[in-house]
Amino acid sequence: MHAATGVAWDEAAERYEGWLDEAIELIRGGGSNLFPEEVELLGDLHGQCRRAIHLQCAGGRDTLSLWRLGADEVVGVDLSPRMIDLARRLTAATGAPASWFVSDVLDTPHELDGTANLVYTGRGSLLWLQDLDAWAAVVARLLVPGGRLVLFEGHPFEWLVDGDEDGRWALTDYDYFARPEASRGWSPGFIDHLSIPDGQQHWKFSRAWTLGEVVTAVAGAGLRIERLVESPRDWWSGHSDIAPGERGRLPLSFGLIATITSRPASPTGRGQA
Repeated sequence: MHAATGVAWDEAAERYEGWLDEAIELIRGGGSNLFPEEVELLGDLHGQCRRAIHLQCAGGRDTLSLWRLGADEVVGVDLSPRMIDLARRLTAATGAPASWFVSDVLDTPHELDGTANLVYTGRGSLLWLQDLDAWAAVVARLLVPGGRLVLFEGHPFEWLVDGDEDGRWALTDYDYFARPEASRGWSPGFIDHLSIPDGQQHWKFSRAWTLGEVVTAVAGAGLRIERLVESPRDWWSGHSDIAPGERGRLPLSFGLIATITSRPASPTGRGQA
């Protein structure tokens, strides 16, 4: 399922290529593509973060935003070669201290183990994973002792509601506890239409993990959850039809900060304090 989803994201990179000039202008100008809620969670990274690793980094605009917030060096990991090519082009145009890896996030190279002061991810990343415990284990092995995971993600509750004809919230028929779902094509607010017709695009597999599953996976990997916040932020503009008076009433995204105090045990059982 991950491999199939990677091919679908290679196709979706077509849209990100159209945003490359905008991304170059933003990063060259010292700007950030992150939401205020993310910036508040991350804090000032100047002098605090030697290396930030962004898992499922797509075209690299959010990754380089971490550099603009003060990270000395940033690393991006994504399973789409076309996305990583875009990230490398963005790096070449901005001179950012960044390196990029084409990899399934669950196979993130071990050369990065124990090197990250910050692991950042989110914005529609977790729903493409089919093994959340394995993902959390990767996060744990990447962090230095005292390092942080900062996650800003779509709230799983958001799939239970949508706008009616009057712009008010209405329940959908979505199952909060649903298992993986296969689809072709993209929602207009997320990727929009590609040059490839929806029916000819590759299948992709998503899964909206519950909030409890996310928290349990992170804690189970040995990280201590320091903060969990919920927000009405419509992170992908999927609810733009909601009337202004209705906005702000429901959680559409959440943020999580977790820290690790020691390196997890290596495959041979020899951990590092």
